[in-house]
Amino acid sequence: MKITINKDQIISGLQAVQNIVGSRTTLPVLSNVLLRAKDNQLELTSTDLDISIIAVVAANVAKPGATTVPAKRLFGIIREMPTPEIELEVDERNMCSVQSGASYYKINGLPAEEFPPVVRFEDEKKVVFEQALIKGMLRKTSFAMSTDESRYVLNGIFFSIREQKMIMVATDGRRLALAEADVEVLADQQHDFIVPTKAINELSRLMQTAGHIEVRLSANQAAFTMLDDKGGSIQLISKLVDGTYPNYRQVIPSETKERIALSREELLQALRRAEFMTSEKSNSVKITFGKNNLSIMANAPDVGEGRESLAINYQGKEMAIAFNPAYLMDPLKALDNDEVFLELIDELSPGVLKINGPFLYVLMPMRTN
Repeated sequence: MKITINKDQIISGLQAVQNIVGSRTTLPVLSNVLLRAKDNQLELTSTDLDISIIAVVAANVAKPGATTVPAKRLFGIIREMPTPEIELEVDERNMCSVQSGASYYKINGLPAEEFPPVVRFEDEKKVVFEQALIKGMLRKTSFAMSTDESRYVLNGIFFSIREQKMIMVATDGRRLALAEADVEVLADQQHDFIVPTKAINELSRLMQTAGHIEVRLSANQAAFTMLDDKGGSIQLISKLVDGTYPNYRQVIPSETKERIALSREELLQALRRAEFMTSEKSNSVKITFGKNNLSIMANAPDVGEGRESLAINYQGKEMAIAFNPAYLMDPLKALDNDEVFLELIDELSPGVLKINGPFLYVLMPMRTN
């Protein structure tokens, strides 16, 4: 294999794939990136056996071929190279030489045949979306994914693509975030599936705000292919979470007594300040709605106390409810709407945060002393 490649191109490819590469792995080849050169393209592949990432970048291929090279080491060397053009050459012993200007390095590689094979997907099962749409929906839901490994079906995001709608749901049992969008799908492209947390985090990192994303599914895996306007692509292939997602509709209150309009940024800033006055033992803030006023009280005996007061449009009966401030701030950070709406029934029922759009967030209240 022998190629010449622009430094920025190979750097962007390595940045896309190297995040899932493990340094402490029992299989040495999993620390490597698979390099495959053909058709004036360089394909870079990494895997941890649960997730695989394939990045394709433009290259001048003098001699096609394939090898695997330690990913982090190759990235470190190329990032520090002095000139914008990199020459890579691999011999029959999988020794990879890297040259840039007067700098020259040789890195020991492993044969491409030792790299685990990557699943290929059928094209007819492909559904295409705007990257900005998926990226925005992930931002509005991913913070509510569970980290409790005993409830593994909650360790990810539930996707439902049905009846010209896509719904994403994440919950950890204490809160639930739901985003939906109108999409165009054929009858045989309708699916429900759960994408695990690590794949969601990688997807969120890799996606851009422009371009398309193609989604393909098999029985137990999904492939997300992000295409850019320069002819490059990044594909993430992930195992799906095996299991049935709980009926999230049961958690969403069907009635509401009060619907209060709030300034998102003002509420977020007040909660940020109040959170300093909470502790591990007392990690709630008490929110009281009075006539045209919202007060936030934080009181932790081992820390101190704080109080915030916001002017709001509220004429209902006085009501106090306690929430974990971090959980209430998460959706406020993820949204960019100026105004949000808090729907309440009483002090002990879940609160629902909404916007003028297809999003809702259900949050269980906390008991106050």
